[in-house]
Amino acid sequence: MNQSLEHRTLLVTGANGGLGQEFVAQALDRGAAKVYAAARGPERWDDPRVQPLALDITDAEAVARAVAAAPDVDLLINNAAIAPDGDSIAGPEEELRRIFETNFFGTLRVANAFGPVLGANGGGTLLNILSAASWINVPTGYAASKAAMWSATNALRVHLRAQGTQVIGLLVGMIDTPMAQRWDVPKVSPADVVAQAYDGVADGSIEVLADEPTRELKSRLSQKAEEFYPWLDEQLKGLVPAPA
Repeated sequence: MNQSLEHRTLLVTGANGGLGQEFVAQALDRGAAKVYAAARGPERWDDPRVQPLALDITDAEAVARAVAAAPDVDLLINNAAIAPDGDSIAGPEEELRRIFETNFFGTLRVANAFGPVLGANGGGTLLNILSAASWINVPTGYAASKAAMWSATNALRVHLRAQGTQVIGLLVGMIDTPMAQRWDVPKVSPADVVAQAYDGVADGSIEVLADEPTRELKSRLSQKAEEFYPWLDEQLKGLVPAPA
């Protein structure tokens, strides 16, 4: 599929990053009327349809200002996230809290703040960028935060159902962006991930599995733990998993 986003108004968080830039570019290619490109330090864009928007998702007041500045949004793409080098589930606790404040609380804060906006604009679509790390035994705060956000995404789907909002979780492994440069493993291109995401928006999907390893992983989740985790350990042997 190659459905357009004609006449739609989007807001993309983390728009300065490799994946965020691709979400903005492909939205324009598919006919979006306007794209709010949100980041802590927003960049300038050549296309007049792109409106830079200052947004720190960890700041409740900044989120409230974004809602006031973008009342016409009907497609919200929650892409902003952090994956610090040296991240470990063993701490330090302050660093784990920083990861969760962005990847979980920040993402959820934006979703809840813009929920009424989406409802007022016909229901709209909420797309949360998650990670295959949600389902694997990676000892990092990043993986734990994405697992929590996967659960929250499914809860948001129920919470926003009555107003007609399409809620999509996008799960993927390694993406060839600056965030994943330090891992020398096969990666999927940002362009391919975003194309699949927008096709999912167009065809009414509620979950997009954007690479083959993620699709295989999802197919094995029903296995007994005694079978699944030894298999997963073999897949991860010698690798330090990276974020989406």
